Amino acid sequence: MVTTIWGATNKPLSSQALAEFFEEHDAYQGFLYIGYPIIGTPQGPFPIDALWVSEEKGAVIFNLVEGVALNGFQQDQDDSANKLEAKFRSHRDLMKGRNLAVELNVVTFAPAKQNLDGIGDETYAVCNFESLSEWINGLEWIDSSSFPSLLSVIQSISTIRKGKKRRDLKRDDSRGAKLKRLEDSIANLDNRQGQAVIETVAGVQRIRGLAGSGKTIVLALKAAYLHAQHPDWKIAVTFHTRSLKDQFKQLINTFSIEQTNEEPDWSNLHVIHAWGAPGGESRNGIYYSFCQSHGIEFHDFKSAKYKFGSDKAFEGACDEALKAASTALETYDAILVDEAQDLTPPFLQICYQMLKGKKRLVYAYDELQSLTNRSLPPPEEIFGEDKDGQPLVRFEQPAPGKPKQDIILEKCYRNSRPVLATAHALGFGIYRVPSDKTGTGLIQMFDQSQLWLDVGYEVVDGALADGQEVTLARGDKTSPEFLESHSSIDDLISFVKFESKDEQAAWLAREIRTNVADDELQPDDIIVINPDPLTTRKEVGKARKLLYEMGIESHLAGVDTSPDVFFDAGSGSITFTGIFRAKGNEAGMVYIINAQDCFQSWFQLATVRNRLFTAITRSKAWVRVLGVGEDMNSLIQEFQQAKERDFRLHFRYPDEEQRKRLTIVNRDLSVDDQQKVRRGAQGLESLIASLEAGTVFLEDLPDDAVAKLKKFLSDSGKS
Repeated sequence: MVTTIWGATNKPLSSQALAEFFEEHDAYQGFLYIGYPIIGTPQGPFPIDALWVSEEKGAVIFNLVEGVALNGFQQDQDDSANKLEAKFRSHRDLMKGRNLAVELNVVTFAPAKQNLDGIGDETYAVCNFESLSEWINGLEWIDSSSFPSLLSVIQSISTIRKGKKRRDLKRDDSRGAKLKRLEDSIANLDNRQGQAVIETVAGVQRIRGLAGSGKTIVLALKAAYLHAQHPDWKIAVTFHTRSLKDQFKQLINTFSIEQTNEEPDWSNLHVIHAWGAPGGESRNGIYYSFCQSHGIEFHDFKSAKYKFGSDKAFEGACDEALKAASTALETYDAILVDEAQDLTPPFLQICYQMLKGKKRLVYAYDELQSLTNRSLPPPEEIFGEDKDGQPLVRFEQPAPGKPKQDIILEKCYRNSRPVLATAHALGFGIYRVPSDKTGTGLIQMFDQSQLWLDVGYEVVDGALADGQEVTLARGDKTSPEFLESHSSIDDLISFVKFESKDEQAAWLAREIRTNVADDELQPDDIIVINPDPLTTRKEVGKARKLLYEMGIESHLAGVDTSPDVFFDAGSGSITFTGIFRAKGNEAGMVYIINAQDCFQSWFQLATVRNRLFTAITRSKAWVRVLGVGEDMNSLIQEFQQAKERDFRLHFRYPDEEQRKRLTIVNRDLSVDDQQKVRRGAQGLESLIASLEAGTVFLEDLPDDAVAKLKKFLSDSGKS
């Protein structure tokens, strides 16, 4: 059968009819692209209405007609065929000598036109729903040996990930040479990523995927694609990490030129931060813009933190703005949200309110990259209900011939299998020593076990069910082998424990000097990450000083540079960063310092483990996890267990009650709540000590308070 990939189209009725035709005629094979490709021409972007690629029939262009008027259809067919042929001719694999090796045909499809007598001929075919099958059956591609190349050209939406750095490489086995080969190998998007770029729904769409699965690139290309299809639309791309701004603009600009020969019109395509601030267009943000439009109070982080607490600053500010906004002021035709796991439902509701008509909102996220231990609820809960009590947003089950609302990117192109599995093992606490409070070493777990399969793991032993032992592994399909075959396991990922932070800093500086001087890595191939965002400036000082004495420049991202800049391109400077600014960025060599801070935590254990997960998954090739003290030894033991099991994850899947308990024990607490718990624990310990010392007797305590305590302990199973 034919797989339909739904792009943006201004011909919905004829597009739907075409999709239904192929759904009914399931003997045909191949891929039907609606609203794709877009051909760059000297006159600007030229969108093809629909294109079917088939091994039996070749490439078939469909010029779609919404009504019954066929004026000038011959000229339209000539334009479509000539422009697509010109694109094909630029690919040597699609040529035989000076002739095109691909069978290319074009037809005008007018499903509403009932009577086609006297319209069209052998050169300019015109069909409706009833006659299309007969026309297609008359097509034949005699030599279809070029089909794989044809499919590759169509599916290769962009090569913008290809390594474009100029590297002065002298050794084939250097890290620089290996990194270049890796970058070249992942230059093209895979089929599912390509579909995620093109597939456009008239409503809300969710894209989920692991770190390194290409969510940011998919969103950038989708924004550029929608802009090329609808240059008059107001489109916003927004995100949590400010340093992503330049990356988004670069990706969108490159894709636009690649596909349409034109730079985007930035007056209609806005790349803006989720929060924003006063100070002009460069500082604008979705939340700030919403407040300005409605004339309501705006909070910067300082005032929001004061009013709502540091851990709910943005959520509180957005929620207050929503309640204060009296009417919906619709600004954008489409909004694309990256890193949605670090934003909040009220922010997504603001985005939803700012959208016109069809409410085209695309949000991408990875549950495991949440730095706040707050996962996004389902769409029915995020967006609420209408006046009739029905969910404003509900995802329909995938159906043939319809665009997908919920897309999962299962393949990871950034991290090798050992690196990714280690990140998951540490993030979930798979090999952590069991806790007395929970009876398991696990720190967190998906409520829906199916998610493990969705993100690319396979069950190799046991059962993925509550209370059952299970062993999960990643295969070549979701973790390509070339990502790990370039280096030994011990070189891909290693943990190093030091006696002191000075020793850690000295080792780090020496390694970076070797990377730059001998390994043929460039400064922006290296990132140094401190997991604790509150201590980064202090913690990186020693290593930076040592590098300076070695003649190696470095910068602290967002502090020594603009908040929108991560890599200081062209300066030859090593990037040091806290975990928040590291998100969304990547490098060949990643150093994580003070990893011991992620071993345990008094509350928010899931959060600090997620920071370690996020830091590890910034690596495109090699990662070094550094730390000091006994906690680092314990972290190393967890890693060793993962390594000894060939980076398979073996654990007992917690049942529903255990998962609830994990959520409670390892939850985030506000500063105020933490102080309450500390004061309560101290008071309880003091009371116990007094009882043991005989200075206080149970009879001295209020009877009702003692009775309540006994009942509480009994109900919770602790007495």
